[in-house]
Amino acid sequence: MQGIELSRRFYADVVRPWLAQTAPELAHSAALIGYGSELLGLDDEVSRDHNWGPRVHIFLSIEKFNDHARRLVGEFTKVAPDSYLGEPIGWRSRPHPPADGPEAAGTIEHGLEFHTLEAKLEEHFAVRSIENLTSVQWLGFAEQKLLAFTAGAIFRDDDGRLQNARERLAYFPHDVWLYKIACQWRRIAEEQAFVGRAGQVGDDLGSRVIASRLIRDVMRMGFLLERRYAPYAKWLGSAFAKLSISDRLMPHLERAILASEWKGRGDALASVYLELAHRQNALQIASFKPVVGPYHNRPFTTINADDAIAGAVAAITDPQLRKLPVIGSLDQVSDLTPLLENASFSQRLMHQLLS
Repeated sequence: MQGIELSRRFYADVVRPWLAQTAPELAHSAALIGYGSELLGLDDEVSRDHNWGPRVHIFLSIEKFNDHARRLVGEFTKVAPDSYLGEPIGWRSRPHPPADGPEAAGTIEHGLEFHTLEAKLEEHFAVRSIENLTSVQWLGFAEQKLLAFTAGAIFRDDDGRLQNARERLAYFPHDVWLYKIACQWRRIAEEQAFVGRAGQVGDDLGSRVIASRLIRDVMRMGFLLERRYAPYAKWLGSAFAKLSISDRLMPHLERAILASEWKGRGDALASVYLELAHRQNALQIASFKPVVGPYHNRPFTTINADDAIAGAVAAITDPQLRKLPVIGSLDQVSDLTPLLENASFSQRLMHQLLS
């Protein structure tokens, strides 16, 4: 059984009946969101060695949290079973500890936690409300954290606030999306010719490294064109394989990564870029006429990525966003995990970079 289903049953069979008896009038939401391979349906036997098992997050209003949360954590500890469906409910504490903060309460004895929605938003995104988010704030949200908040499952939602928040964060606003597409083409434009140039001077390892970087950029462009958040590196390939565009891209990507010489590597990548351009044009957003050929007068096969960038920027209607330098969102300027995971740091960095 995968973790989401285990936690869903744990709430239905154990937590919900206990709450109905202990705090029958307590309006709440129940979910499993925030972190964990089970949120993506990608957990397996190996996943069970850390932070896996019967886990439920209960969301309360700030007032109700202050009145009830810590008492309920302690009372559940007294009555909770040692295991559920053969899985121990005690906390597997590596790397995430039980919730503990001004508006978060949990314990190592079991996987039942209490939160406020405001605190969860602050933890994930450094905001306590999703009303009137600016474009720069959106650009400072890590895709892996947006995915973790909007994936998983809601088991109950009495006031609808949790579902509303997830719907509001389900994907980037249209103009932010276009800006990210432009910036992703910028990443491709900066390095696409280097696959051939490095190989031309006999640096085959360097050529392969650059090709691998571009393959990741192509994969992330695939997520963008399908309006899906990309997960962190461990699950990038697994999630990419589920995209509808992957069937058209995978043969070229495999040819690029397995090519024994730089020309075949560059030609395979150019075929991928062309597929991306056709998909983008099919969406009727930021259209441009793709041209694949030599890089100026050098024998490196590339695509006219600068035209793709210009087309995406021209399609942006927000004048402030349109004026931003084509640098990128948080994920496009860094893949440093401590930065992506620290929402407050992420927001400060992007404001300094783009403001």
